[in-house]
Amino acid sequence: MEWRIEGRPAYSFLHVLLNPGEEVWAEPGAFMYGRGDFEITSTSGGIMRGLLRAIAGGESFFLNRFRARSETELWFVPSLPGDIATIELNGGSWIVQDTSYLAHYGDLEVGVAWRGLRGLIAEGELVWLRLSGYGLLWVSSYGEIRVITVPAGESIIVDNFHFVAMPADTHYEITKLGGLKTFLFGGEGFVIRVWGPTTVYVQTRTLPLFARLIAKYMPKS
Repeated sequence: MEWRIEGRPAYSFLHVLLNPGEEVWAEPGAFMYGRGDFEITSTSGGIMRGLLRAIAGGESFFLNRFRARSETELWFVPSLPGDIATIELNGGSWIVQDTSYLAHYGDLEVGVAWRGLRGLIAEGELVWLRLSGYGLLWVSSYGEIRVITVPAGESIIVDNFHFVAMPADTHYEITKLGGLKTFLFGGEGFVIRVWGPTTVYVQTRTLPLFARLIAKYMPKS
């Protein structure tokens, strides 16, 4: 298997080359086009995990599996304009915000990670996605992806809607930024405090803010 990311950072797409018998998984709707002899099947990756992704995480119940019968080229695109990053898993787990999963290759299990009741208040969702095992994970963003290294003994604060991904064993908490007035009127809301050592992927744009700006110019019903 070979791969490359092109069109970065504004209109990224993932180009994957598969040998016969190899396969890659992607979110529904991510397929742009392909060349070669390949088959596509939709699977939940396990009924309970699929149900949890759909009900708690807001994801599709199914993922699409692309299996090459011959040398195959596949192109995948995220739903929003922005960047794509590659994360290599070597037996560990990563948590990903539900809208950032794009595709994966290898022996990875896609499940859910509990984010707590504050996560429900912050975004109306109880969980993130959790990917575990060995392989490659591709995550997408709205805007550019920035990779932040947090050394041991230090911490950073990440806006809830700018978060993309981090290792599942990262020590973090969901909290509010500033006092009650800032929380209610400052436009920041909930944030994620992350302690090192760890690595955090963040995105430079947020969809809710953009949607609110667009809504100002929409006709009122």
